[in-house]
Amino acid sequence: MLLIDQRIRRSLVSGIAAATLFSSATAAVAASLEPGPEPTVHTQEAFAPEGNFTAKWTRADARQIKRMSDPRAVSRQSSMPAEYTMPSVPQDFPDMSNEQVWVWDSWPLTDANANQYSVNGQEIIFSLVADRNLGFDDRHVYAKIGYFYRPAGIPAEQRPANGGWTYGGLVFDEGVTGQIFEDQSFSHQTQWSGSARIFPGGEIKLFFTDVAFYRDAAGKDIKPYDPKIALSVGKVHANKNGVKFTGFDKVIPLLSADGTYYQTGEQNPYFNFRDPFTFEDPAHPGETFMVFEGNSAMPRESAACTAEDLGYREGDPYAETVEQVNASGATYQIGNIGLAKAKNADLTEWEFLPPILSANCVTDQTERPQIYMKDGKYYLFTISHRGTYAAGLDGPEGVYGFVGDGIRSDYQPMNQGSGLVLGNPTNLNFNGGFPFAPDYNQPFGHFQSYSHYVMPGGLVQSFIDTIGTEGNFRRGGTLAPTVKIDIEGASSAVDYSYGSYGGGLGGWADIPANLNVNPGGQVKPLK
Repeated sequence: MLLIDQRIRRSLVSGIAAATLFSSATAAVAASLEPGPEPTVHTQEAFAPEGNFTAKWTRADARQIKRMSDPRAVSRQSSMPAEYTMPSVPQDFPDMSNEQVWVWDSWPLTDANANQYSVNGQEIIFSLVADRNLGFDDRHVYAKIGYFYRPAGIPAEQRPANGGWTYGGLVFDEGVTGQIFEDQSFSHQTQWSGSARIFPGGEIKLFFTDVAFYRDAAGKDIKPYDPKIALSVGKVHANKNGVKFTGFDKVIPLLSADGTYYQTGEQNPYFNFRDPFTFEDPAHPGETFMVFEGNSAMPRESAACTAEDLGYREGDPYAETVEQVNASGATYQIGNIGLAKAKNADLTEWEFLPPILSANCVTDQTERPQIYMKDGKYYLFTISHRGTYAAGLDGPEGVYGFVGDGIRSDYQPMNQGSGLVLGNPTNLNFNGGFPFAPDYNQPFGHFQSYSHYVMPGGLVQSFIDTIGTEGNFRRGGTLAPTVKIDIEGASSAVDYSYGSYGGGLGGWADIPANLNVNPGGQVKPLK
């Protein structure tokens, strides 16, 4: 087994030094807040999963992010508190697929409690992949689900520099996932993110987003795209020589946006409906739930936000009015996190429940939501872009978190009421630019990582998007170093002591299993 090479070692050390300087330069920022509104009061109280209560990530909450930002931060310096900021990733990163495919959203093989499994000594992850002949920004509409595997139980510092993964290929044969669409005239068809569950006998239930696009030769939409939350079942076979799957030859459609709780293409051709994550709730034994990304079910042109969506305390001198917000264009951003419940043991039939969180007039995207449990609390994590915030709001690309006492709670946004948990290095005093055209004034890590997934023990994996600024940047398409957050109550902080080299950066593409299942079905913890 090759050890991490000297070039990558030097890069990591350089990144650690930068993270140390960054931490000392900005650690004081979180101690005080700039003038602004107080966050909304949230109780964390739990309600029945089938109830009608929907928590709100309000504008008052989200404005705490700007209050934490240092208005004195200069060009290329992060303005955000270090404890909520991912350490800087080096620009000369290795590629986990050895340049076979672009890689982005990735997820592990889990059980109902989000434990991560290896099978007969092989760790397995699923990833969105695309042909490298495509431009990196063209990958979304041609995404396929692929998989990687590697031997389990090896410390990150003893693995090859790129994480030691072997690319196993695509999960689905060509044409399998397109069969579920009633309208077969789609111009092209793709697969988006989801989650994977292991069951006795090596059965794998792969939940994902099955998508059809209907475009003309010029690339213009003939009608809205059609995303469906879907399931396919296969079986894993693993030994010391590798991993392969059988099955995954049929797709079962589970849910399509309903227009009552979750916005449809008829209500908004740019709607979001994707990213299923399934789990069981200790408080409701025998029941399986799913969270997913959605938008609030309002027509795009007539959407409106309420005083509750704004969430200001009575008499707050920094409050906006409902009229001001609705006139600002903020109503185009109406993301939510949906909830569904399985109606049968095979998990092939589901029913919608009301959303558990809305972000009306806050952000348009609440991607890849997941439920994470710790110390009797329920943590709802999601990811969002700087560019999808509503008018008048701003915040880094990265992880946002909420804590409550049950699946359906009056979720309290973590970290000073803001929701920000792990953002890229960002300067809110300057425009953000785009991943394909980063702004000169932003830190090198402004678009460094995205699509974060919180793993057992607070480990967080993500993929590399863009590292660098105008005139000096490199696109990604591989997984970033794993980092760690320490979670305590309604607060969290980046663990800068994590990683073999210190400074908070762990191994590249490091997604470790914490349990192993052998061919006889025995489950044992991994050391």
